[in-house]
Amino acid sequence: MPSSGRDPATAHLLAVDPVMCRLIEVIGPFALKPKVRRSPFESLARAIAYQQLHDKAAESILKRFIALFPGRRFPRPDELLAMHMSSVRNAGFSRPKITALRDLAAKTLDGTVPTSRVIGQLADEAIIERLIEVRGIGRWTVEMLLIFQLGRPDVLPVDDFGLRNGFRIAYRRPTMPTPKQLLQYGERWKPHRTVAAWYLWRAADREKRAMSVL
Repeated sequence: MPSSGRDPATAHLLAVDPVMCRLIEVIGPFALKPKVRRSPFESLARAIAYQQLHDKAAESILKRFIALFPGRRFPRPDELLAMHMSSVRNAGFSRPKITALRDLAAKTLDGTVPTSRVIGQLADEAIIERLIEVRGIGRWTVEMLLIFQLGRPDVLPVDDFGLRNGFRIAYRRPTMPTPKQLLQYGERWKPHRTVAAWYLWRAADREKRAMSVL
């Protein structure tokens, strides 16, 4: 498959990995559009809402939560801390999630969670180290922020089930790779591992759709 005229990330994957080459041919151009308008605070608050819930349930809770702050596209950290927690509870958040949201707001105000301007100047691992200090936020959640909000080019969330399953499917492995195995294999994709991850997620999605029509 010729790589002329392609972006550097796709051209690199085509050159170093024949399986990724086949995936790119089948799936088409890389089409991830980062949500750059969201602040780290908003992205992490939304991530907390989605934890252990189906998308529709989380979306309903977020809609009721945002409605508590008329005139706001999304509340500020100080506004969240000032809001009576019974109101947030009535919107649908569990007590542990409310505790996580309050910790997120406090750590945003004290600078642990950086602003959009500051976070753009930090390296990936520095961002991860700072944000996992927030209650309820782990490495995977921060990796999703790096990919889907910040658009960082070289993130490989090896603990993600969908990513590992996509690798199993695309590379026709009999078993799921371990995070360590995926990390080792992904060395060849550097410095464009985000693009490789996106194609592996698409591979998992394609099989899921195929199975649903059987």
